[in-house]
Amino acid sequence: MIAALFSFAIASLLIELTPGPNMTYLAVLAAARGRVPGLAAVGGVALGLTLLGALAVLGLGALVLEHPWLYQSLRWAGVAYLLYLAWEAWSDSRKPIDALSPDGSNWRYFRRGLMTNLLNPKAALFYITVMPSFFTAATMREAILFSAVYVVVATGIHAGVVLLAGSVRPLLTAPQRRRAMGWIFALLLLGIAVWVAMASAR
Repeated sequence: MIAALFSFAIASLLIELTPGPNMTYLAVLAAARGRVPGLAAVGGVALGLTLLGALAVLGLGALVLEHPWLYQSLRWAGVAYLLYLAWEAWSDSRKPIDALSPDGSNWRYFRRGLMTNLLNPKAALFYITVMPSFFTAATMREAILFSAVYVVVATGIHAGVVLLAGSVRPLLTAPQRRRAMGWIFALLLLGIAVWVAMASAR
């Protein structure tokens, strides 16, 4: 099982290095708001991955695939949420930077990281279709172990993205640059929303 676990960790690393909804949102958030809000969102994403893994282990993920209306509801809710985040990135870039000061809590960003991941059909499909192909024995213990490895690998990648993206924030404080980056961030999130809608179509 060690060899299978190692192969799965490498596969998880390669998959997480591919840009997707989580990576794009975290990079946009860290570049616009800073590393601390970004890391709070990383915590939310990690919890979301853990919950999705638990649902997959319990067999609820397969239930979603068996009922098209459940899958489509998840899919379009995720697309709608990404579109909302794109609008927010654009509108926030038009506000004075003082108006975006933290309210004393990063709970808001933690919640958004959680929601972004729970409404990501690609993450759910990974647990249901990709992860089981690495199992050496279809046991509850093995499923939990593989899920934990994926969460650790993904969280490490996400934290790295936030730290790198947060380093460019001081360059974006000028109003003209913030407005330009607001357009770029909004278009990135819009592109990811379209990609999710197309890639998750059944």
